Formats: sequence, C-alpha cells, structure tokens
Amino acid sequence: MTRLSASLPNMLGLALSLTLMNMAFASESESQQDAPSQEQVLSQELSQELSQVPSQVPSQVPSQALGTSGSVEKCSRSSNYDIYLSGIHTGTISRTETWLGKSAVVTSKSEASILGIGTQYHQRAELSWSDTTNEWLTDEFHQKVTGFRARDMQATFSDNGLESRVDLDGDIENYTSANIPLRDVDTLAIQIRQYLLQGRKQFALIRQASDATERYQLYVQESLTTKVAPWGELTLIPVEQTGAEEVTYYFAPTMDYQLIKARYHGIILQGLIELNHYSSSCGEKVGSGPFS
Repeated sequence: MTRLSASLPNMLGLALSLTLMNMAFASESESQQDAPSQEQVLSQELSQELSQVPSQVPSQVPSQALGTSGSVEKCSRSSNYDIYLSGIHTGTISRTETWLGKSAVVTSKSEASILGIGTQYHQRAELSWSDTTNEWLTDEFHQKVTGFRARDMQATFSDNGLESRVDLDGDIENYTSANIPLRDVDTLAIQIRQYLLQGRKQFALIRQASDATERYQLYVQESLTTKVAPWGELTLIPVEQTGAEEVTYYFAPTMDYQLIKARYHGIILQGLIELNHYSSSCGEKVGSGPFS
C-alpha cells in the first residue's frame, strides 16, 4: 500500500502541474468524516484569493493582451482531466488559468481515490513573465491537502526564481539554484509550452517540492497524429521527461499547445491523465512570450 499511495500522487503532480507529489492517501473512515467541511473552507479561501488578482496594468503589456481601448485583456483557460492508474479511473483534476497581461493565477483542484483511499488537493499559484530572463517564473504558490498527512504549504520566490522560501506547516526552509529557476508544477507546464512555441528540442527544469528541489531533463519528440475524444484527430507533440520521475507529456498545437494527456512511467504502476474538457476565452498568443 505504501508504494501504491506514493506512485499515484507522483504521477498526478508531475503530469499536470498539480502537485499531488509525495502525498499519502487518507482512509475514507473517521479521518475522512471532517473532509467535507475542510473542503468547503478551502474552496472559499481559494475563491477569495482568486478574486484578488491584481487589477493594475503591468508596466509593459504585450500587444496581444490589449483591447481596442488599450485596456488589459483579462481572460481564462479551463481544463478538466480524468485520472487513471493501471487502467482504473481513480479521480479528476480541474485547472484554471486566469491571465492578466504578463501575469497569471493558476488554481488547481484534484480529488482521487483507489481501493477506498482518497485525498483532496488545492493549489493557487501566481506567475509572471520575466523581462530579465525571458521566461515564466513562479512568484508564489499556496498548496493545501486534506485528509491523512494533510499539509499547508506556502512558497515565495526571489532573485529571478533562483531562491525560494518554503513554509511547510510552520517549518521554514530556504532553497537555492545556481542557474535554473525553481518553479511550482503549474508554472513548469506553462514554461514547457513556452519552449515548444520557441521550437526548443531539449531543456532542463527544476521543481520546488515540499522538502527538496527536483531537476528534470525534457526532450521533445517527433509529432504524432491520434484520435482524442471528443475532439477527433489531433496532432500531438510528445515531450519525454527524465530525472526524479519519468513522464511523457502530449501537447496539441491546434488547441493553444495545451496539455492533452500525460503518462507516468512507474516501475510497478502506470499512471495516465487525459483531457475531457477544455475552454478558453483567451487569444492564442496570451501566455506566450517574449514580449516587446
């Protein structure tokens, strides 16, 4: 059961920018009885935080984010995914990107269970475009998990992402990176998309985990064409990740280069997430740098 409970969250977190990484799953018994009220509180908190997206216009705004009146376009992209573990449907993921010029707030929520074991996960991440390094950087993120081994994690980033401060249930740790920015998993997904738009074929990224940093090397593969319900035939770009976890991501150029599915290649268990709904009020260039 230990291996089972560890592998599922690893797959979910890395596959989508939703860090269910390294979490054990709570038994749906007495510890789960308080979950509905906790869930309600977390949802309310995240709604309040999302409403606080800065209303001020950034000093430099990409032309594609400007309306005819010169105001900043606020738009959103929403994705829902199904989670499978060794072919068994085990849960769902919902993710919303709210964009405002050169910054965004990403909120993620996931519920998953298998063999009567489950957990709930919420995260809110703030990210912005760096004119200094020409890439997307995490400004801060707040993650809450309910159930067994529940946790409250908050992280802030400085020095163009090379330094971080992590508060895990009141315990403070600081982390540094020599040259690759530390990011949360939501910003990692957006930066992968950016590299694909730039035509990059390989690159390295580092994720800020709760008690460590994890480096990944990613390699872009040849495009392939496959049928994906309900969209029909799509051309997908596979991106293979090596390092602490082996994952293959599949992005669709005709759908704003969004993540369509991801496979977690575990030794014992095989994980999969697949997109089942996608909507966007954003133009295709929103969330795409560099900006002039």
